Amino acid sequence: MFAPGARAAQQPSERQNLARDLWTSNQDLATACVHHPFVRGLADGSLSAAAFRAYVGQDAYFMEAFARAYAFALARCPDRYGFDAFQNLIAGVAVELKLHATYASRLGIDLARVEPARATLAYTDFLLATAGLGTVGEICTAMTPCMRLYAFVGQTLAAEGAAQPANAYREWVETYAAPGFDALAVRLERLLDRYAQDGPTVRSCYRRAMQLELEFFSFPLLSQQ
Repeated sequence: MFAPGARAAQQPSERQNLARDLWTSNQDLATACVHHPFVRGLADGSLSAAAFRAYVGQDAYFMEAFARAYAFALARCPDRYGFDAFQNLIAGVAVELKLHATYASRLGIDLARVEPARATLAYTDFLLATAGLGTVGEICTAMTPCMRLYAFVGQTLAAEGAAQPANAYREWVETYAAPGFDALAVRLERLLDRYAQDGPTVRSCYRRAMQLELEFFSFPLLSQQ
């Protein structure tokens, strides 16, 4: 039961637009991700099957940690708005994990045997440390870049024509370009606006998550060298 004396969070009508400001402030990293060789390989279908296999295994490992971080936020949220929203977001991760399971089955990947790469561990360690020690607002800040970036990448690639039937990675592009995925990103951004307090900690947390996203895209290519 929510504590009657808990400090009231901001109402949606009073949102700070902090999430939008943080995203705008990190456009250099967002652009670097879109132009990363891994993403360009998804865009034109030239990414090797081996690199995509490596990515799927690591991303499934990451998404399990992502779901746990949501669970921390759900347990700590101070009001019904957050309680309902985090439940919805956890359900979204479950859908994404099913997609990874489909990829894994198709590609012959045993997800139970995936060993996390250094870039994956760096990201999950950061995420779970923030979830374990941070405020609900800080947890949202650490998680939002992943959702907003993937929506941005998916929409950008779809606009470039990457969702064509001939592209082997069309399904990936369509998943992250879909309005439903963008809606999940927006929901998390609203939670960030509701619970996070602008300041150096929040800004460095958001930036760090964006940097880790960029590093995460590099692993599948490096693993094939």
